[in-house]
Amino acid sequence: MNVDLTGAKWFKSMRSAGGHECVEVAHLDDGHVGVRDSKNPTGPALVFTPDEWDAFLGGATDGEFSRPA
Repeated sequence: MNVDLTGAKWFKSMRSAGGHECVEVAHLDDGHVGVRDSKNPTGPALVFTPDEWDAFLGGATDGEFSRPA
């Protein structure tokens, strides 16, 4: 998938406390969601469809990515 990220408005989590080692997210005009490493803003970014992003957020909310006990 080739998505133009020019003009994307990237943001960090409010919990990042202004750190420089964060993941940044951009909600794109066509509904896709971009994710990049804040240490490398001109580097590659992952781009998710709206359904993929919703599935990821649902899994995170449900603890799917938690460390095993």
